Amino acid sequence: MVLDGQRGRADFALVPVAKRLINVNPNIISWVGLILAFLSGLLLYLSFEYHYLLLAGAAMVLLSGYFDALDGKVAKLAGKASAKGDYLDHVFDRYADIFMIGGVAVSGWCDPYLGMLALVGVLLTSYMGTQAQAVGAPRLYAGLLGRADRVVLSTLFPLLQFIMILLGYSFIEIGDYQISWLGIMMIWFAVVGNITAVQRAIVTWKNLSKKE
Repeated sequence: MVLDGQRGRADFALVPVAKRLINVNPNIISWVGLILAFLSGLLLYLSFEYHYLLLAGAAMVLLSGYFDALDGKVAKLAGKASAKGDYLDHVFDRYADIFMIGGVAVSGWCDPYLGMLALVGVLLTSYMGTQAQAVGAPRLYAGLLGRADRVVLSTLFPLLQFIMILLGYSFIEIGDYQISWLGIMMIWFAVVGNITAVQRAIVTWKNLSKKE
């Protein structure tokens, strides 16, 4: 999945709301998105004991992602886009990643070591994208696991986990090992996240080499 390059297709859901919020400070919208991300992580953490919270957690992830996209759209329409706003957005995005993925990582759905690897993969992916710009290369959104992909997967897998609980398949058994469906998501983040980080590092290296 590579959805970051398809963000323009979400304008039909963003622009009408952004126009209504044209007089709202985009930073306030960013704060709302961050708070929703924190709540989503909390709900997903608690969902191991209270399974119905998987549905609420998935909805909260989706809402957080929506507000994360909405703040930039409001800023552009209102002519308030700035370096400070862009910086704040990136900082909040990293905290949102930690809240949402960390909630699963420390829950009963996931082995904590796997959770740690997933967080490393996700944070390195984002770091490589912004670090490219910091050293004078174009900012990178390319790769197998962008932020939009993470939001979509973090919405779909809690729903899948809930459905499989109803069907009596909360965990997949592989020999003596059991893994939840959310655990599979974390494996994807751990493996594909680090692959994406390497992809971005290689692309940035090539872009910098062209400047020499």
